[in-house]
Formats: sequence, C-alpha cells, structure tokens
Amino acid sequence: MATEIYRDAWGIPHLRARSAAGLAHAQGLVTARDRAWQLEIERHRAQGTSASFLGASALPWDRFARRARLDDTARRCFTELERRDPETARWVRAYVDGVNEGLADGTAPEFARTGLTPGRWEPWTPLGVWLGTHILFAGFPAKLWREQVAAHLGADAIGLFATDGPGTSGSNGWLVSGERTVTGQAVIAGDPHRWIEDPGVYQQIHLSCPEFDVVGLAVPGVPGVAHFGHTGTVAWAITNAMADYQDLYRERLRRTGAGVEALGPDGLWHRAARHTELVEVAGEEPVEVEVIETDRGPVVIGGPEGLDGDPFDPADPSDAPVAISLRHPPRVTGDLGFGALLPLLRARRAADVDRAFDRWAEPVNVVQAADTEGGVLHRVAGRVPLRAEANRLRLVPAWEPGHDWQGWQETPRAGLTDDGVAVMANQRGPAEPLGVEFAPPHRHDRIAALLAGKERWSAADMPAIHTDTHLASASALLDHLRTLDALTPEASALRDRLLAWNRRMDAGSADAALYSAVRGAVVRQLAAHPAFAALATPPAYPEVFQPWLALLPRVGFALEHLLRAEELYGIDRPSAVRAAVEEVAARPPAGVWGDTHRLAPWRALEPETPYDEPGLSGDHDCVLCTSGVPGLTDRAARGPAARYVWDLARREDSRWVVPLGASGVPGSPHHRDQLPLWLAGDLVPVVTDWTLLKKETDV
Repeated sequence: MATEIYRDAWGIPHLRARSAAGLAHAQGLVTARDRAWQLEIERHRAQGTSASFLGASALPWDRFARRARLDDTARRCFTELERRDPETARWVRAYVDGVNEGLADGTAPEFARTGLTPGRWEPWTPLGVWLGTHILFAGFPAKLWREQVAAHLGADAIGLFATDGPGTSGSNGWLVSGERTVTGQAVIAGDPHRWIEDPGVYQQIHLSCPEFDVVGLAVPGVPGVAHFGHTGTVAWAITNAMADYQDLYRERLRRTGAGVEALGPDGLWHRAARHTELVEVAGEEPVEVEVIETDRGPVVIGGPEGLDGDPFDPADPSDAPVAISLRHPPRVTGDLGFGALLPLLRARRAADVDRAFDRWAEPVNVVQAADTEGGVLHRVAGRVPLRAEANRLRLVPAWEPGHDWQGWQETPRAGLTDDGVAVMANQRGPAEPLGVEFAPPHRHDRIAALLAGKERWSAADMPAIHTDTHLASASALLDHLRTLDALTPEASALRDRLLAWNRRMDAGSADAALYSAVRGAVVRQLAAHPAFAALATPPAYPEVFQPWLALLPRVGFALEHLLRAEELYGIDRPSAVRAAVEEVAARPPAGVWGDTHRLAPWRALEPETPYDEPGLSGDHDCVLCTSGVPGLTDRAARGPAARYVWDLARREDSRWVVPLGASGVPGSPHHRDQLPLWLAGDLVPVVTDWTLLKKETDV
C-alpha cells in the first residue's frame, strides 16, 4: 500500500501509510502543500533570517533569535536526539524529507510578492520551529518588568501587577469522567488560547499506520500530534502550566585582546564564547549582530558596553554596564522533549500517555488524559530547574554564588475532584509549586460551576462551556461604581445601567461595550497617575521585550488587583473611577461590544485584499477568552486557537474547529471556511471512517 492522502469536507488531511516513517514523510509533504508560506516563515524565524524578505520590521526578532542562539540550540538538540533516540531522529528526518518534497512545488502567492524562494529544511528545523514558537511562551521577560516595579515601587508592588506576558495567555481544559457522562465514558474538552495567526497555529490532521491511528491538532512544521490527540482508546490535552523555568542573569562582561570575559560566581573572569553574524535586511544594508554566550547562557540584552545610551559610569565599579543572559533547559540539556512524540502516537491507555510525558521537556504543561478502560491522568509535564527562589522572581547576579541550577523539580500530579471532573485554566492548581504568576481563578471557577450544574454531560453539550461569556472579574470595578454618588445625571444613569448589567461580554451587547469603555478609561486614569510615572518609560531593552514592559497593558490586565488593593500609593481610586464614568457618559460608545472587539489575526504579510475583521464575544477573563488590551484597544489578537471535544465512547462523536481553516493558501475554499463556525461556537465533526473521505492522491 502506498501512502494515501485523503480529505474530508473541510479539507482536513487524513493520511494512511505502511509505517510511522512513511506517515511522517506524508505529514511533512501535505503540510508543505497546505502551509508552504507558514512553514517558511517559521523556518526563517527560527534561523533569524526573516528580515531578509520581510524587511526591517522583522529585524528585532532576528536579532533576538541570533543572540539567543535558537538555531544552534535546535542543532544541539537534534544531535542529542540522534544519540539518545535514533528511531525518533529518523522519524523527524522523514518528516523533513516530506517538507522539502512539498516545498519544491510550493506555489503560495506570498512567495511571489516577497521574491522569496522556498529554502531547504534541515533535520533540526522542526526543533527550531518548536523552540522559536515557545521560547517566549513562558514569559521570562516578565522578570524584566518585575525588576522595574521593584526598583521604582518596591518589591511588595510586584504582586499588584501579576500577569503573564504582554497579555493574558493560557488555555481552558476539562475532563469529565464516565460517571458524569451520558455514555459512561469520559469526555475531554477545551481550547488553547494563543495568538490567532493566519494561517493558524494548529493543523487538524488524521495519521494512520499499522502502529497507530490518531486524530489531533499538530503544530505546522513539527511531526506527530503533541498537544491534543485521540488514538481511539485514549485521548489527551494540555494547558500552559504557568511554570517558571527560564532564568535571567545580570552579567559583568569585559573585552580582552582575545575576546570577551564574564565574571563568575567564583570571583574569576571566564572566557565567553563570542562571534558576529550578519543579518540580511530586505531593502537595507545588512546588520551585524554580536553573539556572546557565558557559562549561564546566551546574552540576549546588552553587552560589554551595556545598552545603547546606557548612562553607566565606567569609573564607578558598582555601576556596571547592562548585560543580561538567558538560561533555559533546552540550551542546558540539549533536549526539547521530542522523545515523547512517537510514544504519544502509540499510546493505548492513560498510563502510556503518562510514560510518554515523562519524556516531555518544553514548554511545561498540565496534562489531562482518559482512556476507554476508565483510566485518567492529571499531571504536570516538563523540565523545571531546582534553584534559588530569587531566580524565579527577578534578575540575579551571575557573579554571586547561589544562583546555579541544582537538578530538576519533580512534576506534581493531581486527581479528579469528588464529583468526577478536573478543570485546568492556568490557575493555581497542581503546577503552583513550579510557578510565580498564574491566571486569576475566574475561568477555572466558572467552568467548574457550569459542570456542577448538570448531572450528566455529552460531547455535544461542551460548546456551551467553550462559549460562555460571563466576566466575573468585572466585580472589582462594579464595586467601585456602586459607591459613587453626586454624579451628573448622565453618569448616574450609566452607573445604574452597568450595575444592572448581566456581566456577559456578548458581541451584541451594548452594556458590554459601555463596561469596556469605562474599564479602558479607568486604566488610562491609573496609568497616567504620577505614582506610576517611573514605569511609563521602559528601559532601552531590545524591541522584542518591550510588550512586557509597557505600563498601560500592565495596568489593564492587573486592574482587578489594583482596584482591590488595600492601598495604592496614594492614588484616589474612587476619583479615578468617577472621572472615567463621567468621561464615558459624555461620549458613550455608539454601538455594541462586537463593533470594536474584533478579530485581528497576526500575519507575517498583510493580504493584498484585506479581510473584514469579525466582531467577537468574550473577554480575557471569560471562558470564551478573546483578549484585547484594556485601555489601549478592543481588537483581539489572542483567543481560542482551536477548540476540541474528545469523546472516549465513540471517537467519531468528537468535534473540533480552528479559527480560519485547514488551508494556509489565500483563495483556497478551505482557507477560512471554519471561521463562521468558530465565531458561532460550532464544531466540525471528526471523521475517521475512510469510506466517508475523498482520496486525493498516493505518494
């Protein structure tokens, strides 16, 4: 039997081959045909070469990728994979061979627009794509923000601004055991919240060979199904554990005749690796990047002379230039966790999924799994270093003892609740010992409450949870509104209307639009207060880190904490809320929430024919997590990057959907055909019966 490629009515690829390697080749081939432009974008991002055809706007990322040594780390990890797990290395090579074969026929229109010719993938390129996708996922730049807050407001202020990254991130996931379902078999459902990209970050796919038959959501550019899959007898899903496993070190560097040296914790100067690289920039002169790596890791900020415009005093030994290095597990161990991918595909029971995730490394996730024999799994998977508490919170001095890594944390496990469910929504759950900042409990609590409201659930019931728009975090602001008096008649009417509001962020709700307008005005009032003036101008760190350092988004996502704190640096919060209500009452929004809360996917290249941005329901603390930036914009670049419902009773009763479609080619009938369903909260049937599929070709 040759490798066969089928499609269902939504253009989703279904692949059948004689072997796992043959299937990997076919997966690479079909992904390159469907997502050629996306694959090349990801390859260039991993290599730090995207500015060569996208221009200067891509240069900040390329600088970071070069300085962080992403491509070199991917090579190192693949070399280790070949040594430790040659079978998986051969399987990855087969995928890369398929990608290269598919790219040879790449006809994506973006190539012609940019003058880009598809290049050649190397065996380590999928590892580079994975690393490039997740290197900022754990939000290590948040430590830069904490450093700023502590320096200007004191260490006690850090908790007031607790958020993850430049916006909220994470996922929802829930497992309902067989005792709580109509079939007597478990159901797993959820939705990963990520940047909404065009093409999408997840690829629906069906992989079948004599060893396994799996449906799941693949990451384009990476073989297999890592995050969300169903083998027929077992299914699994993940959410971000919000663990802290990346460290930033302040470095003292000096130039010598032989290169660069770094001061170590032993009080001695040690030779650092140093070389320069040239970054090509379309339409401009190439840019030279100095790459330095100390015993801690690559220097990602500054250097021996500090930052551009850094006002340090060379004559003052206590005032050292700024240089910051990054230490993260794959660079230290040479392991990205790809050894888990084949065992996941071969899993038959929850115990098999458990053993597979013992080999997981990056990123750190909370995993749920259930099988047809009643087995369940709820655990954390990934590699988190053991080190001093200070490392987890802020930057630490590389020249002081006590900040080295001392092995690895044990990954916690959890069970189901007494009522037979488990809910994960990035809250302080089983991963709490591994993290610093977590999502507020609102999404977790809302999902748990909805599940408790019904004795028996089916797979078909789950979209009602996916699309719930109740905004519990609105209470903090509404409580302040409740205390206001002596308002103008217009502001008084606005206050009363919001206090009567059902707290649902529905796209068609005028009240939700009013709430968002008041919230945004409060955020701007607080951010403009002199108490926060020192945080308004971030340090001159590289541009790629600036989203984590911007004051307005930080205030927007921490608003609940800031409004409820016992005292806030002398800020008169009732006056700020009063001013915001009066401002909105004088100029209220004319329409509904969906008029301004619109989907704005990230694209490496804007389409020649712009698409309409559809209006969205939800908000960043709703179960339907669609995230703008309060106080700055209602347009949402984050949201559910996929939705899934895995039914263990009958896999064909499972459902899934992605924001746009299966194809990454503009103009394809399957480029955006799932968007109406995604917007409505509907799902696409998972098809596993080969007689219901249309054969496309043999390869």
